[in-house]
Amino acid sequence: MNTTTALIPSKLITKEALSTEHTKSNYPLRAANVSSVPQRSPFRYPGGKTWLIPQARQWLRCVGNKEKSELIEPFAGGAVISLTAVMEGLVMKATLVELDKDIADVWRAILGRNGKRLADQIRNFKVTNESLEAIFSAEPNNLRERAFRTILKNRVNRNGIVAPGAGRLKRGEDNAGVASRWYPSTLGDRIEAIVQVKSAFSVKNGDGLRYMLRRLEDENAVYFIDPPYAKVGERLYRYGSINQERLFERVSKLQGSFLMTFNDSTEIRNLADKYGFEVREILMNCGREKTELLISADLSWLPSEDERSTHDDPKPPEQNQWSLPFLEPQPSSNSKTDLHHVM
Repeated sequence: MNTTTALIPSKLITKEALSTEHTKSNYPLRAANVSSVPQRSPFRYPGGKTWLIPQARQWLRCVGNKEKSELIEPFAGGAVISLTAVMEGLVMKATLVELDKDIADVWRAILGRNGKRLADQIRNFKVTNESLEAIFSAEPNNLRERAFRTILKNRVNRNGIVAPGAGRLKRGEDNAGVASRWYPSTLGDRIEAIVQVKSAFSVKNGDGLRYMLRRLEDENAVYFIDPPYAKVGERLYRYGSINQERLFERVSKLQGSFLMTFNDSTEIRNLADKYGFEVREILMNCGREKTELLISADLSWLPSEDERSTHDDPKPPEQNQWSLPFLEPQPSSNSKTDLHHVM
């Protein structure tokens, strides 16, 4: 902890006070443009972390032992960090923990016996208002049908929201309507690429906090922790709130390394200070400039200001057959879609 921050009583710390000294010594990082990094998840996930891939690579190279490490995502969602880590050989295996059964069922289908058939079903489906109504009005009979329906909702609902009450796209990107974010060939290719590495994954449908409690002593586990953010999460997810104090307390007891992301707020900065965690700002441009926080027990692996020119965008590993970009067509410059948060 720096001297300036230490002189301020924790209960009086403000966002401005915590960030002033911080920004003097550590320039804010900048999020990657999602079109510049591989997009491996089939989900168009609100709050997705594709933009964080360069920093996630740095973190895993510095803290992980790729021959032993297991990456755990307690709030898996679109799971793009775990997909990247496994496909690029940064960890040996990954565990996806997801409380929302619909999302967990998609991963169970892809990483179980249904991945190839699910990819084919997506490739062969034509999105119209009539075909959507036929799918959404019928009760799915099996795991693959449940997974297909969830992916379909994710692609045709506004901002990729699959929680109850989400509205459907109307005009869509470039006035292309409800099918504007349905890329069947791209989605099928992504799923088949994941199927090729499915033996490296396990999926748990359950509470991420409880799962971390079971793994506290595991020194070979590393954790990417991307919980639902206060207020925003309640609008985007079926389970959109979390006890932040309990989360920070649980994370403070982990034996393995962790990287956590959060919205920038006084409450989150105070909790990070209380548990002795380091904080670094990362700036995004999603129609307006926005700041999120990277939080860990040790962020020394991030570049200092002197290293900025050579480390802003860490070089990805050599491409192999599972590191293909599978880039989606990008919305036009007139689109208001928040690319950082739906990829």
